[in-house]
Amino acid sequence: MRALNGPTLFILATLMIDAIGIGIVFPIMPDLMDRVGASDAGQGALWAGLLMTAYAAALFVFGPVVGSISDAYGRKPVLLAALAFLAVDYVVMALAGSLAVLLVGRTLAGLAGATYITATAYISDVTPPEQRAARFGLIGAAFGIGFVMGPAIGGLAATWHISAPFWLAAGLSAVNVVFGVLVLPESLRPEHRRPFGARDLNPFATILRAFRIPGLAIPLTCLGLFEFANMVYPTLWSFWGRAVFGWSTLVIGLTLSAYGILVAFAQAVVMPVAVRRLRERRLILLGLGVAVVSLAGLGFTTTLWALAIFLPLAALTDLVPPTLTALAANTVDEDRQGMVQGVIASLASLAAVAAPLVFTPVFGFFVAEGAPVYWPGAPFFLAACLVAVILPVALRQAR
Repeated sequence: MRALNGPTLFILATLMIDAIGIGIVFPIMPDLMDRVGASDAGQGALWAGLLMTAYAAALFVFGPVVGSISDAYGRKPVLLAALAFLAVDYVVMALAGSLAVLLVGRTLAGLAGATYITATAYISDVTPPEQRAARFGLIGAAFGIGFVMGPAIGGLAATWHISAPFWLAAGLSAVNVVFGVLVLPESLRPEHRRPFGARDLNPFATILRAFRIPGLAIPLTCLGLFEFANMVYPTLWSFWGRAVFGWSTLVIGLTLSAYGILVAFAQAVVMPVAVRRLRERRLILLGLGVAVVSLAGLGFTTTLWALAIFLPLAALTDLVPPTLTALAANTVDEDRQGMVQGVIASLASLAAVAAPLVFTPVFGFFVAEGAPVYWPGAPFFLAACLVAVILPVALRQAR
């Protein structure tokens, strides 16, 4: 792979800082739910899932629209606007004293989900098709590094005040805006742009058009189903850690940081080698198989030594999304990269809408008093079963 150029390095740095802003709030979710009136762990998990659903619903509606706007008007203005929205969102979250205000904040964040969409399209613009899988892996690595720093910073900052992580995240997002104005050039040349029309405002029509593109339906289907199952981690990790191990906020942050280190290593170091030796389709099959094992293992984990085994395996499964994204990106021309990335984000957000509605009630049922069996890991086992369903579809793609 050629040496990374300046714009690519800036995009990766921007995504890393964004991941810090996201991961910085994960460790405080249980305490935040207590702050706005949750009565117990089950209700807290349900409310946290509702916040994630609000974010994902907004991203589902606006993801394809934003991607198409970037195809018409360029990546830079859309990316800067998304970063500004993120800064506003974190200020709202910092000041929130009720669940309703938190819902407003999360909806604003969904509008700002264009950060990842437009950044991925930017990488597609400046990267040859044969290098996209590895470059998309670097995007995941940037997020992994951000999650290394974010949860640890969030856990430490929360010891001072519950709102401190949100103010830090707002400041980092604002700094991103300034950096983008000063450093980031436009990547999409005028001759590669396409008109933005009324049909681009309909996310459902855009998704259907994407599925009708030859060769794109199977990668999109596998990606959507995998993202749905993988949402069990951000949805329930904090609550699962407390239920199984009695973790404090600080320990939750440290475990998320450990996971971020593993993901960054997998996508920055393992990903290029794996793509070169296995190629995309075999790598997808291997990643899905490992995902089934790691999710099922976490479903029954009650000891730290078992966690130490399955957590690295879980990190390796993060090779699947960038590989599927590369297959999808290589199917379309330059003037539709934003649209495809918007559809991918929309499918992921649709999964994020549905997953908390499925996983949090399952968790609440198995940790409630009077449950037939106390099984906090039940949602992870359910996710393993869902990933197993994808394997035959991915096998067809590989063949």
